[in-house]
Order: sequence, then structure tokens, then C-alpha cells
Amino acid sequence: MLTLYGAKGSGVAAIEAALRLAGIEYRLIDAASWQPGPGLDALKRVNPLAQVPTLVLDDGAVLTESSAILIELALRHPASGLLPALPSRRAQAIRGLTYIAANCYAAIGVIDYPERWCAPCDDELAKRVCAGARARLHRLWDVFADTFPAAPYLSDDRIGALDLLAAVVSRWSGTRAHLKESRPRFHALLQTIECAPCVASVFEAHWPTQ
Repeated sequence: MLTLYGAKGSGVAAIEAALRLAGIEYRLIDAASWQPGPGLDALKRVNPLAQVPTLVLDDGAVLTESSAILIELALRHPASGLLPALPSRRAQAIRGLTYIAANCYAAIGVIDYPERWCAPCDDELAKRVCAGARARLHRLWDVFADTFPAAPYLSDDRIGALDLLAAVVSRWSGTRAHLKESRPRFHALLQTIECAPCVASVFEAHWPTQ
């Protein structure tokens, strides 16, 4: 059985949804760099950076980086639809996954940990760095929404890896509120994705509705 490391409200939600979509059994270990305890200790043994999600395959191989995990799961389980079968659509889905990882995830890292990107970093400087990174992040999502129009989903006629990652990462750093105003159709699509039967239970576990 696969072992997945992650915490509530983190990027592990996209991997959980993908595993369920593909019908793959897995064991979830509650772990994150900000949660000291046995889970974090176990995570560090397989991933020294203690990043989540981290997935350990049944052969012991370790996968990190959300986009890489999603692509590998799609390649191992083509019937899951995580990546489109049509080569041109598949290429664009991989492009979108890489875009989110390289651009959106990177900006969120600056927002969450400004002290890692400037030294010394006092409170005023941290606020300015975060404000600039957040503005950049929201612009990046506007470009994404314009580049990947729904057809009816982001890369195919069924929910796939790109939809899952976009729905999760767009929940952070005020992105949804921004998109509701700037790209309402894209915002509505994200809501449709997370309400789909194969995704809703995962999202409810990570972001419970009141």
C-alpha cells in the first residue's frame, strides 16, 4: 500500500483526490513541517525537506512535488483520466501542472515565509515582500485562467490532475476572493471541481463547511 504524508488544508488534498479518482488504496500519515511530532519525524526520514505532500510507493520509491506526483500517478494509471489521452491535451495539462508548481506555489512560499527570501527581515520589510508576492500571485492566476479555459474542465472533458491541483492551490493567499472578482467564470469552475462526487469528500475533510 502507498503511504502519503500530509496535513489538513495542505497540498496533500490534491494527491488524496487523485488517488481516490484512480481507485488506489493508500495510508495517510498526518505530518507537516509546522506540526512537531511522530508524523514529522517519519516524514523527515523519507524527505529531508519535510515538504508535503510526500508519497512513498509500494516499492519504497519516494515521490515529492505535487505536480510530479500527479503526473506519475497518471502515467501508472492511465484509465484514471488524471492526464488526457489525447497527446495535445496531455501536453497542455502537463504545462498547466508545471505552471502552478513553478509560479503559484513559488509565490505562496514567499508569502508564507518571507524571512527565507530577505535578510535581515524586519516586520515592515516582511509585510512589503508579502504584499508584492500576493499581488504577483493573483496576477499569475489571472494569466492561468486566461490560458486554460474550461473545456468543460481545464484539460479534458473529465476532471483530471490539473483541475485537482488548481482547485487546491487557489484556496490559499486570498486567491479565491480575487478570482471571484477578476475571473468569475474560472472561480465558478473551481467550485464545480471541488463539489464533484470524487473530490467533495476530500475537500470537506480538509476545509470543513460550517
